[in-house]
Amino acid sequence: MTLVMKKYISKTTIAGVAAVMALGTLSSCTAGFEDANRPGKYASAEELGRDNYTIGSFLVQMQNAVFPEQENDFQMDQDLIGNYLGRYMTYAKDGWSSSNFATMNAPASWVRYPFKSITPKFVSAFNEVLRLNAGKKDLNYAWALILRTHGYLRLTDKYGPFPIGAEEDANAYSSQEVIYNKLIADLDEATTILKAQIGGNEAFEANKMYDKVYGGKFMNWMRFANSLKLRMAVRMRFADPVKAQKYGEEAVKAGVINANEQNCAITFIPHGLYKTSVEWGDSRACADIESYMNGYQDPRLPKYFKEVAEKAVGARTIIGCRAGAKIGNKSIADVKYSAANVSNNTKGVWLTAAEMAFCQAEGVLAGWQGMGGTAKDLYEKGIRLSFEQWEAGDATTYIYNSWNTPANYQDAQDGFGQQAISPSNITVAWNDQDEEEKQLERLIVQKWIALYPNGQEGWCEIRRTGYPKVFKLMQSTATGLQVANRIPFADTEITENPVNLEKAKALLNGPDDYTTRMWWQKR
Repeated sequence: MTLVMKKYISKTTIAGVAAVMALGTLSSCTAGFEDANRPGKYASAEELGRDNYTIGSFLVQMQNAVFPEQENDFQMDQDLIGNYLGRYMTYAKDGWSSSNFATMNAPASWVRYPFKSITPKFVSAFNEVLRLNAGKKDLNYAWALILRTHGYLRLTDKYGPFPIGAEEDANAYSSQEVIYNKLIADLDEATTILKAQIGGNEAFEANKMYDKVYGGKFMNWMRFANSLKLRMAVRMRFADPVKAQKYGEEAVKAGVINANEQNCAITFIPHGLYKTSVEWGDSRACADIESYMNGYQDPRLPKYFKEVAEKAVGARTIIGCRAGAKIGNKSIADVKYSAANVSNNTKGVWLTAAEMAFCQAEGVLAGWQGMGGTAKDLYEKGIRLSFEQWEAGDATTYIYNSWNTPANYQDAQDGFGQQAISPSNITVAWNDQDEEEKQLERLIVQKWIALYPNGQEGWCEIRRTGYPKVFKLMQSTATGLQVANRIPFADTEITENPVNLEKAKALLNGPDDYTTRMWWQKR
């Protein structure tokens, strides 16, 4: 399948070329990226075609866009939306207290950013790969297809219906159901091509200088594609259980990420979360994840967040801030609440073996076949993999703890929030005798903790399942929701694409605001 977003070609192709030309001079590049500006032994014309060098540059551009770690893209596409709505981080900047995504009244420039700024970067680059590849369905094409799928998946899970070029009018929006099925078809096409080219050869390498994630190890890209498919299958479990089971079973059989050395993590210097939380001090730990992890005495907590600069009353040294708090002064908030525990060269984490184990565990709960173990075994595997990923020691004591529950929230002394009773009493230890709903809550809470710092995925779990249960917002909103279901369409579409915008609103089956649910939200 070749889907081309015609709308962006004329506006962004030149910009994409300019971006590629600038890649070698930007200070915020990956370590060793200088080598990507000259051909080498991993970029042979035989494997990659006559225009390999240029194609490789566009593949780098795609990675930078679909794994947005560049500081501005990260803040606007990931931190302000996914991390805040997923209840991992919240704002410390007083200027944002009355208008943001958490309180569901973000500025129009924030709402339009993923659509107007992120989308053209990877769509134009993909189109250039197609042009330079001259119709070849080869390694480059398959890789670009996988990257584009990840980019579109993140966008549809923000807005719902989205223009992916799948309709007769390339500027028309497709429904989220159509998008999911087409993206899975793209993944299937990509993995079929890769399998034909590399088979099961773990040693196969190509495009090494252009691969910022796996260093040219394409068996891992195959696993990543299958893992995206499993992620999507679980997401649509309650919306289309028949297809979800089919896709999920196919993905696991084909081989998903199952070890931490296969995790999808990208090096981009400076790291996005480092800029937003540590250097700029715009974001701080959210009370929800801090309270769950403090209650469980989770040894990963200090791996996730730094100790506060100004100690609070009591023994806690890591303190989150309530979502929607009315921050009165950023400099005060920055010392009272915990920053992310990241450095300038920490890798951005986008998909992990732990997530896949939890997805497989949920597949067992759903009655799917071939998941690789019992729900209990896979649930515990997910926790162990997460502990290993974060170098948090042995997970055995944590896994078998059947008495600790999420902590009540205590605000920092003279902070901007207020105390709150925990909304959940779920424990960690698996119990096969529990009712399925309690098992699902337990599984999703641990999956949510392990998904950090990928806030958009955390947000998806809250919307899809209702878990974890979260604290009420500190500010009341017109929606009555505690967590937004989506973000509105870009306001620029009113003048640039008005007919298709109206059709898109009809696809929503609800108003174009924060309340309308995703297609896959059926609980």
